[in-house]
Amino acid sequence: MDHFKGQPRLPKFAVPKRYDILLKPNLSDCKFGGSVAVDLDIVSDTKFVVLNAAELSIASGSVSFTQKASSKVFKAIKVELMEADEILVLEFPDLLPHGVGVLAMEFEGVLNDKMKGFYRSTYEINGVKKNMAVTQFEPADARRCFPCWDEPACKASFKITLVAPSELVALSNMPITEEKINGALKTVSYQETPIMSTYLVAVVVGLFDYVENHTSDGVKVRVYCQVGKANQGKFALDVAVKTLELYKEYFATPYPLPKLDMIAIPDFAAGAMENYGLVTYRETALLYDDKHSAAANKQRVATVVAHELAHQWFGNLVTMEWWTHLWLNEGFATWVSYLATDSLFPEWKIWTQFLDETVEGLKLDGLAESHPIEVEINHASEIDEIFDAISYRKGASVIRMLQSYLGAEPFQKSLAAYIKKHAYSNAKTEDLWAALEEGSGEPVTKLMNSWTSQKGYPVVAVNIKDQKLDFKQTQFLSSGSHGDGQWIVPITLCSGTYDSRKNFLLQGNSETIDVKELLGFSILDDKSRWLKINVDQSGFYRVKYDDDLAARLRHAIGKKCLNETDRFGILDDAFALCMARHQPLTSLLTLMSAYSEELEYTVLSNLIHISSTLGRIAADATPELLKEFKHFFINLFQYSAEKLGWDAKQGESHLDSMLRGELMTALAVFGHDPTIDEAIRRFQAFLDDRNTPLLPPDVRRAAYVAVMQRVNTSNKWGFESLLKVYRETDLSQEKTRILGSLSSCPDPNIVLEVLNFLLTPEVRSQDVVFGLAVSKDGRETAWEWLKENWEHISKTWGSGFLLTRFVSAIVSPFASFDKAKEVEEFFSSRTRPSIARTLKQSIERVHIKAKWAESIRNEKQLAEAVTELAYRKY
Repeated sequence: MDHFKGQPRLPKFAVPKRYDILLKPNLSDCKFGGSVAVDLDIVSDTKFVVLNAAELSIASGSVSFTQKASSKVFKAIKVELMEADEILVLEFPDLLPHGVGVLAMEFEGVLNDKMKGFYRSTYEINGVKKNMAVTQFEPADARRCFPCWDEPACKASFKITLVAPSELVALSNMPITEEKINGALKTVSYQETPIMSTYLVAVVVGLFDYVENHTSDGVKVRVYCQVGKANQGKFALDVAVKTLELYKEYFATPYPLPKLDMIAIPDFAAGAMENYGLVTYRETALLYDDKHSAAANKQRVATVVAHELAHQWFGNLVTMEWWTHLWLNEGFATWVSYLATDSLFPEWKIWTQFLDETVEGLKLDGLAESHPIEVEINHASEIDEIFDAISYRKGASVIRMLQSYLGAEPFQKSLAAYIKKHAYSNAKTEDLWAALEEGSGEPVTKLMNSWTSQKGYPVVAVNIKDQKLDFKQTQFLSSGSHGDGQWIVPITLCSGTYDSRKNFLLQGNSETIDVKELLGFSILDDKSRWLKINVDQSGFYRVKYDDDLAARLRHAIGKKCLNETDRFGILDDAFALCMARHQPLTSLLTLMSAYSEELEYTVLSNLIHISSTLGRIAADATPELLKEFKHFFINLFQYSAEKLGWDAKQGESHLDSMLRGELMTALAVFGHDPTIDEAIRRFQAFLDDRNTPLLPPDVRRAAYVAVMQRVNTSNKWGFESLLKVYRETDLSQEKTRILGSLSSCPDPNIVLEVLNFLLTPEVRSQDVVFGLAVSKDGRETAWEWLKENWEHISKTWGSGFLLTRFVSAIVSPFASFDKAKEVEEFFSSRTRPSIARTLKQSIERVHIKAKWAESIRNEKQLAEAVTELAYRKY
C-alpha cells in the first residue's frame, strides 16, 4: 500500500461514473453518518481501489465491490485511511474484474467548525443559538464529507439523499423529488445531477426564509437567508434573474439546471462558492438592506452574484482539468462579472473600477515571490494559496487585454464555441487558446503563453528623440531588481486626441519607430501635445515615460485632456516606479499635485490609497516631514471633499456615494480636525437614533474611523460606543464595518484591546481578518500579539486560507530589514505549506519598503518640495 503515498494525483485504474450518497447530519451532537455507493469502471488490472477521504471513520466491514454483470461481491480485506495524503486505500483479495461495478461503504464524521468539508454554522432564533449544517468543498474538501475521487477531472453524476430534522429546510444541488416525514426526521431525495466535479456538490440544512422569482425560460431562482431577513435578498434575486438571462445569450448556452438557489451562510470563509444550483455566500456578499447597507455593499452583492453565476458555465459546465488551470475558472468569472454588472448598472462605470483588479494583480506580480498564472500543484495543501490576485485579478486582466486585442465579437463567439465543445467535461488553458485562435484567426497561443506560463510583466520605457520613438521592455519588479522575462506586448497609443489610436505588437526587447510614420504628424513642434501609451489601461504592463513625455502628460492631466482610465494609469505607474526606486518621490508628489481638482471616484480612490501608503513610508523614512506630508494630502482632497460634503445630494451618482465615505475616512486618518469633529457630532446623533439622516450607511465607516482617532486609554468613549453598536446590530455588513474601523486607533494599547476582542466568541472566526489592518502606530503591538497567540491562531484558522491573511496583514506593513529578519526567525520553526508562499511574499514586501525608505531618506530636494507642496494654494 505504501507506494500510493506522496502522489499528487490519484491512480487512474478506476473511474467513478455515478455516486449514490446518503447523509444524516445530527445537529445537536455535531456529527454525521452516511453511506456511498459509487458506480465504478475498473479500467486496469488492480486489487486496489484508491480514492480520497479525510477526517472520516470508515466502517471496514461495510466496504464491498459488486460487479454489475455477474453480481459477484468482493469484500475488502484491508481498509487504510492515510491521513497525511488524504487517501483511502482499499485492498481486495483478487484482481477486480474490468467493467462497471458498485463500490459501497458506510462512514461517520464530525460537523467541524473549520468552515470546510461538512461543517456547522451557528445562528439565533428568538435568542436561542442553533446549528445548521453546510458544505464547502472547493478546492479539495468533498473528501471530508464522503469518500470520493476528489479531483476536478473525475466528473460523475450525484444522487443525493438527506435525513434531516422535519422542521428544517434541506437543500442540495438539484430540486427535491420526494420528501418522507417520519416523526422528528424526514428523508429528502433529490433529482440526479448532471455530470460534474466533486468540489461542486453541496448540501445545506437549517432554518431559512426565502424570496423567489423565475427566468423567462422557467428556471426557478430563490435567495435563502436567515428567518426575518427575506427582504434583504430581493436585490440579489433581481440581479441573479437578469444575469442568468444575460449569460444565456453571451455564452449561447442555456443555464443547465432546473433551479438556482443562492443562500446566505452566517459562518463562511470565502466570499461565495459557486456550487452547481446551490450557491453559498457570506451574508455580506448576498444581502442588501436599503436602510443600513452602503452603495459599496450594493456593488459588492451585484459583482459577487455575477461572478458566481458566471461559474455555472465557466467552471461548472466546463471545468479546469487540474488546479494548475484554476485561473480559467477564476480569471474568467472575474472578467465576465464586470461584463454583466456593466450591462445591468452602466451608471456605475464598472469597467473603470476594473482597474482596481488590474492594480492588485500588478502589485502581487511585481514580487519576485509571485507565481505564473498557471502554477504546478503537487499536493492538496498547496491549492488554497493560489486563490489569489494572480489567478483572479491578473487572470481577469490578461483576458481583458486579449479581448481588447481580438475585438469583442470574435472573442464572444469563440467563447461560446469553447463552451459548446467542452460542456460536461474538462479543459486546459491551451483548449481555450485553440478556440480563440480558430475564431479570430490570430496566433493566440503564441501571444498568450508569455503571459500565463511565466510570472511577472514588463515595464515599457518610452523615449522620444529626433522624431524617433524608442520602446524598450524589461521585467518590472517592485524591488527595483532586474528580471529576465520577455513578453509579446500589445502596445496601444494615442496623441493629443482619442480620435485616432495606433497599435502594434512589441515582440522583442526594443523597437524604434518614426513618429511621423506612426502618427502622421510630429509631436516635437507642439509642446502641449501629449502621448499616452497603453490607452485605457487595457494592457497588463506599466509604462515609464522620459521627462519630456511625462511633463506633457502632467500638463494634460491639469488641463483635463485625458480620460479617467488614463489619469488612473499614469498615476499608478508613477507610484509603482517610485516604490521600485526608478523615479524620485519628488516627481511623484509633483504629479499628484496635478490631481487637486480630480472628482472621478476610481481615480480619487487610488490617489487616496497612494497617499496613505506614502504617509506610512514617510513616517518611517522622514518622520520630521510627516506634518508636511499630511498637510499636502489634506490639501489634495480638500477640493473634492468640500464639493461632495457629508450629505448626499438629490439624485447624485452611485460613485459619489462611494467616494464620499472614502474621502472622509482619508481626511480623518490624516488628522484633519474639522472632519473628525463633524464625524463625532454625527456619530453622537447616530447613538441617540440609529436611523438619523445625519449618518447614512455610506459615511458610517468614515465616522467610525474618525471617532477612533481620538480614542486613547484615558478616553475610551468612542471605542465603547462602537462596541455597543456592534453588539446591538444583527447586520453582518455593519459588524464588519465596525471591525474594520476599530484597529485604526493610533493608541497601541487600544489596538491591543481590539486585537484581543477579535479572538473572543463575539467575533465570528470568518470576520477576524477585518480587524487586522492596524494603524501605523499599532504595527509593533500587532506583531507581538501575533507571536503570543500564534499557537491558538494557527490551530483555529490553520486548515483554511484565512491563516494567510493574518501573516500578510501583520507582517507586510513593516519597513525595516531588522524586522524582516525577526519575522523570518520566528517562522523558521513554525511555517507550514499553506502559508509558505504568503510568508515569503510578505517578507519581500518588508524588504521593498525598507529599501524605499532608505532611498527617500537620501533624496536631496525632498524637504523643500514637500514643504512647498504642503503650503501651496490649490
